[in-house]
Amino acid sequence: MVAGEEPGRQLITPTLMFVGEVCGKAEEAINFYTSVFPDSKVDGILRYSEGEDPDEEGTIKHGSFLLAGQEFAAMDSARGHDFGFNEAISFLMSWETQEEIDHYWDSLSAVPEAEQCGWLKDRYGLSWQVVPSAMDEMLRTGTKEQLARVTEAFLKMKKFDLAELRIAYEVGGER
Repeated sequence: MVAGEEPGRQLITPTLMFVGEVCGKAEEAINFYTSVFPDSKVDGILRYSEGEDPDEEGTIKHGSFLLAGQEFAAMDSARGHDFGFNEAISFLMSWETQEEIDHYWDSLSAVPEAEQCGWLKDRYGLSWQVVPSAMDEMLRTGTKEQLARVTEAFLKMKKFDLAELRIAYEVGGER
């Protein structure tokens, strides 16, 4: 699972186990995610062989890949598991522009009823948070009134609208 002592290697690698209804989709997911993010690639795939029941021959025993320069791993497991992806773990992305927010939101969101306050769920059941980087500054440095206005504004949003958040922060009004 680990490629060894490569210089500059991440100390912690998020690993995704595709089980239940998404078992057998690890390779599809890896290819999808690497197509969405820049500076992404598949590093290596190790497949299940014939006779490694209950896992299907050719599915992913272990796959390593980069998303936006960060290491990830994925695997399929056909064994009986009492878990799957859920909102307890999410991947947070912080973007500078509305265009970036729109791109990642539109590319990843697949479950409209799961959308709220910058959170979305993708076609594999993974949760992501797509937030404007400016929000960090607003929430760290704003006055009590500014924080209240920004919070009130974002609680009404599914996908964050950077212009609306800035208006709430700066002048307190809505467009």
